Amino acid sequence: MYSKSIEDYLEAIYNIILRKGYVRTKNIAEELNVTSPSVSAMLKKLQDNDLIFYEKYGGVTLTPKGKELAKVVKHRHDTLKKLLKIIFVPEDVAERDACKLEHNLSSESINQLTNFINFIESRPIHPEWLEHFKTFCETGEYECKKIQ
Repeated sequence: MYSKSIEDYLEAIYNIILRKGYVRTKNIAEELNVTSPSVSAMLKKLQDNDLIFYEKYGGVTLTPKGKELAKVVKHRHDTLKKLLKIIFVPEDVAERDACKLEHNLSSESINQLTNFINFIESRPIHPEWLEHFKTFCETGEYECKKIQ
């Protein structure tokens, strides 16, 4: 089990690689809104844990172990964000909250949330109850009878 900050750095590195194809210390600092010295200290820790390859003033790449962990963290993040958006949480709030939640749920819970999302998305139209929930969020009114 790795710390929240290690997971955040790996996820940031992975996301930058997906967007740009390469990663420099400056990119990580901008992505995480931290200082370059903080990034350098964490990169040493990541390298000591065999999660990245890094040469000072050079680029950063993920080791196979680091890439695997980064993909897991990104999957957790994306799953939680998608779930929050399904229940009509605004995009910026869903992004921020997914970052907080991604470190605290078990893989079993994430797997079930993934199943739930896949179930909802496999429907040709939104389930009726989800539309009722949207109306309830907007108006505070129930469109259907309460279950007794």
